[in-house]
Amino acid sequence: MYEGNINWILAIASLLAGIGIGAIGYHLLNANVARNQKVRQRLAETELELSQVRDTLNDHFISVTQLVKGIQRQSQELEQQVVQGAERLSDDPRLKRQLTDQGDAASDESAQEDTAETLETPRDYADGNRGTLSEDFGLHQSNEAEQQPAPPARY
Repeated sequence: MYEGNINWILAIASLLAGIGIGAIGYHLLNANVARNQKVRQRLAETELELSQVRDTLNDHFISVTQLVKGIQRQSQELEQQVVQGAERLSDDPRLKRQLTDQGDAASDESAQEDTAETLETPRDYADGNRGTLSEDFGLHQSNEAEQQPAPPARY
């Protein structure tokens, strides 16, 4: 009988050890899954916050752009009113000339922007046949140039 009890005791001890090892393994493996799930949740939350910040920033830039355009329009209207009032009410020709010069300067700036867009790209050759990249550049064509001695080089 003693030998039969030992078999039962070993079986029960092995069963308890297996249950303990299984519980520990499950706990260790499941801890990583729970941690990964928390990281995924935090990532989703930060992506949502980032998209909200982007939307808010886009709305902010749109409103700032509209405000700047409004300010520019109002400043142009104010300038026009000042010029018209000065033309109607002022007798001083210097003031009128100065105000019209300022208006011309503003139109000149816009004209300069237009001409800056239409300028040709720079070239590395000259128009015609006498450019610096021509084969005969720097060579003397006449006999007079050959007769005159070249000046000494100065250092």
